[in-house]
Amino acid sequence: MTESEFLDAAESTLRAIEQALDASAADVDVERSGNVLTLVFDDASRAVVNIQVPMSQIWLAGRSGAHHFALREGAWVDTRDGTELFAALSRVVSAQAAQAVVLKPKR
Repeated sequence: MTESEFLDAAESTLRAIEQALDASAADVDVERSGNVLTLVFDDASRAVVNIQVPMSQIWLAGRSGAHHFALREGAWVDTRDGTELFAALSRVVSAQAAQAVVLKPKR
């Protein structure tokens, strides 16, 4: 995959994350700065989703730890355990928002 193809896929995914959070019932403020999404929760905790161009990955960091996702066969999967990005993000948001949240990209 070329850098341009990676950037297109990653940017599309960040937009999908923003849309999924907007459509959810979670009380999360989303701040965007370039390739970085910062999720701010009521308790002032944060989670960060960002594009790592040199690694061709999307990174997610929250209170529960950090995850690195690579695009494999059309899905962003955790490089350590194979968890899909939106499943991991749902867990992070649920824990930090103190409410069950299931995030899914629009199809």
